[in-house]
Amino acid sequence: MTNQSQDEMVTSPLLDPDRRQVGMSFPRASGVLLHLTSLPGRFGIGDLGREAYRFADFLAGSGQRIWQILPLGPTGYGNSPYQCLSVFAGNPLLISLDRLAADKLLEPADLENTPSFPEDGVEYDSVIRFKLSLLKKSSEVFQSQASPEERKQFEVFCQENASWLETYSLFMALKEAHSLAAWNTWEEDVRRRQPKSLERWSKKLDHEICCHKYQQYQFLKQWFELKKYCNERGIRLIGDMPIFIALDSAEVWSHPEMFYLDTSGKPTVVAGVPPDYFSRTGQLWGNPLYRWDVMASDGYAWWIERFRATHVLVDIIRLDHFRGFEKYWEVPGTDVTAMNGRWVPGPGVDLFEAVEKALGTLPIIAEDLGVITPEVDALRDQLGFPGMRVLQFAFGSDPKADNYKPHNYPRSCAVYTGTHDNNTTIGWFKDTAVEDTTQSMVEKEGERQIALKYLGTDGHEINWDFIHLALMSVADTAIIPMQDILGLGSEARMNHPGTTAGNWSWRFRPDMLTEEVKGRLKELTALYGR
Repeated sequence: MTNQSQDEMVTSPLLDPDRRQVGMSFPRASGVLLHLTSLPGRFGIGDLGREAYRFADFLAGSGQRIWQILPLGPTGYGNSPYQCLSVFAGNPLLISLDRLAADKLLEPADLENTPSFPEDGVEYDSVIRFKLSLLKKSSEVFQSQASPEERKQFEVFCQENASWLETYSLFMALKEAHSLAAWNTWEEDVRRRQPKSLERWSKKLDHEICCHKYQQYQFLKQWFELKKYCNERGIRLIGDMPIFIALDSAEVWSHPEMFYLDTSGKPTVVAGVPPDYFSRTGQLWGNPLYRWDVMASDGYAWWIERFRATHVLVDIIRLDHFRGFEKYWEVPGTDVTAMNGRWVPGPGVDLFEAVEKALGTLPIIAEDLGVITPEVDALRDQLGFPGMRVLQFAFGSDPKADNYKPHNYPRSCAVYTGTHDNNTTIGWFKDTAVEDTTQSMVEKEGERQIALKYLGTDGHEINWDFIHLALMSVADTAIIPMQDILGLGSEARMNHPGTTAGNWSWRFRPDMLTEEVKGRLKELTALYGR
């Protein structure tokens, strides 16, 4: 995540409270939501190898101009890309072992005894054991056999990314030395980052630290090669930037003063959302909350670097939980549900003024789902960010559903048939269970009937009905989850909000990318001018 020079950045005037629509406009286009872990491949998890390039070819061949992914960071407990061990680092599990072997950083024999992983899901524990052992071996090969030119490239990478790489690599080495325990359970001297303690551990763990630096080097090398391939084919990458970060992360460990923590490193208040469509008791995310006053005191320097790093990785940023920048839901750190929270003011326009002053106008889509107030709408519009519309939310009896009906869309928005938090469209339509939501069975059946009338269909291909509706809408951007293109049911759902088990594991098989699917998507895309 090397820094761009000022000449490479888009510049614009500071945000003015009296100005509106200062954000970037987006050309009419469509694309697919698919996280890298969901790609096929023989190593148990999608990666940055051949299948990623094959998928890019599928996108280009079907007329798509966008590939949206989830956060790319190294995942921790629950394997959620929204609970990463660092907001700056990449996930080593996404490194292609085949590409390392092609670069002679692994032997072909190293890959011959690959376990028989399932094709349609990720068994994270098995994948982690298998891939991390080979990544460590590859690091040793690099350290012993790399050419002077390769060593120089690695050294330059470490120097250019030292601002986050040094902390992250030490943090990860310390986690391994503490049996992967959370940092706030470590002994006090290292938990509090006392200089003598860090110096002692850095010397002791020098080999492990170097290995983590090497993994980041390979991840970013492979990532930027894929990004270049996509961009050359007219495909822009949308990347997700979560508003909150994991407690057990390099950034919270290294900057505890920026968060509401007690003296032992436990959060006194945590993030979540009140009861909503997904859960009758709200969603208790558990992320530590920011001390915005501390962040404002240095001009939001940490956020500026975070936006900079994310925009280097992707072409467009999807800003997760945008409403939290206006007001966020604060829950006592000892609570077990999110019901007893309160709304607390966020940084508002001040944060984005600082970011724009430093980086210029960035291409951002605001994820403005959830409990949205006029104040949230006003902030989004003042910043000129397009918001989101989700078709699965369009057919309820609640008046709020009207905002999600295509005949009410503004052009400056992004429409989705569903997101990573929703069921697939077929699952949404066919499932009879209500799950732990605020919705009743009668209300769910009413939604289905309204959808059928609105679409003028019998629902036998409800996924393609939704795709038609999204693509024909006036929204500048239309994004379709891959599961809906493939016509899959609830078994292919990516995430159940408010739960920690069984999520983020879905993968598709390579034989699913048929010429028929590609041709059908291409025809519709051309028909509706995307």
